[in-house]
Amino acid sequence: MATLKVPSQTPSAAEDAEQLQKAFKGWGTNEALIISILAHRNAAQRKLIREVYASTYGEDLLKALDKELSSDFERAVLLWTLTPAERDAYLANEATKRFTSSNWVLMEIACTRSSLELFAVKQAYQARYKKSLEEDVAHHTTGDYRKLLVPLVSTFRYEGDEVNTLLAKSEAKILHEKISDKKYNDEEVIRIISTRSKAQLNATLNHYNNAFGNAINKNLKVDPNDDFLKLLRATIKCLTCPEKYFEKLLRLAINKLGTDEWALTRVVTTRAEVDMQRIKEEYRKRNSVTLEKAIAVDTSGDYEKMLLALIGHGDA
Repeated sequence: MATLKVPSQTPSAAEDAEQLQKAFKGWGTNEALIISILAHRNAAQRKLIREVYASTYGEDLLKALDKELSSDFERAVLLWTLTPAERDAYLANEATKRFTSSNWVLMEIACTRSSLELFAVKQAYQARYKKSLEEDVAHHTTGDYRKLLVPLVSTFRYEGDEVNTLLAKSEAKILHEKISDKKYNDEEVIRIISTRSKAQLNATLNHYNNAFGNAINKNLKVDPNDDFLKLLRATIKCLTCPEKYFEKLLRLAINKLGTDEWALTRVVTTRAEVDMQRIKEEYRKRNSVTLEKAIAVDTSGDYEKMLLALIGHGDA
């Protein structure tokens, strides 16, 4: 369900590195050439290009891009050029910083990646920042947010399809009791949400819906202005239907007075190789307009071209 378009016959990493070097040379940067290469290579190919570029030209490709590009286009290209684990580690670290802090980004990374992907993020985080993701999340969050986010980033969920129906029924009952008593931060609620496999959680929440007549997120909407409840609802959405979560994120990013470029860039660069096709379908269903059209209206220049290439607009 990826939207990344890679040509059936791509040049070698050495040829790509040489072309990128040419794009940086002379008067002005050849942004179109950069997009035509990087926006049409998969993670493994981009990693190889970086390695070849560094050994051939004695400079990190990311540093070269950083020197040549600017603003939203630069951020999109740099995030995209990183491996998925490096990118998530960078975004997670940014989310623990004072001026760019975001509980949502931390939750999103913890809940929409597979267990092995999240493990790779934690390895990349330690390699780059010389500390663990868990300790940074614990240090930079407080109260209920810490109570929820630390287990979410620490977990290694079972990834299979096996489901225990009896367990789903008993845990649906626990969730209903706690939510009815307004104990949203109860350790049992957090235990179930942060440790159960996605298949098991889906079974539990389906049973919740059938047994108690309401979807769990409806019951968690008692106070629409409660930020912790908003995060809890988003956590459940990320774990059960990520394309709906990302569609809403894009809708809010694009429909704001002034675009939220950071959110837009994050979703496109992190989902283009994963499930962007599904997100696009969801977007069209929900907004009666294609995501391509919405992005084209709301962005411009090389930034627009980069995003459109990543969501599969045009040819490879």
